[in-house]
Amino acid sequence: MPYVNIKITKEGATPEKKAELIRGVTDLLVRVLGKNPATTVVVIEEVETDNWGIGGETVTARRKKGL
Repeated sequence: MPYVNIKITKEGATPEKKAELIRGVTDLLVRVLGKNPATTVVVIEEVETDNWGIGGETVTARRKKGL
């Protein structure tokens, strides 16, 4: 049973886009690894940009700088 965890910043990914990600990842596992889609679990976690850091800074701060 594959378990895939996708973490994205919480910035308005629509329910339709999330459903598309879930379908796409599931299809990829079926096509490449022959996994059963009925037992494939995909979880999307949305993280606030203040809680996500890159290079010692929050994503919020980096975006304010235009990075």
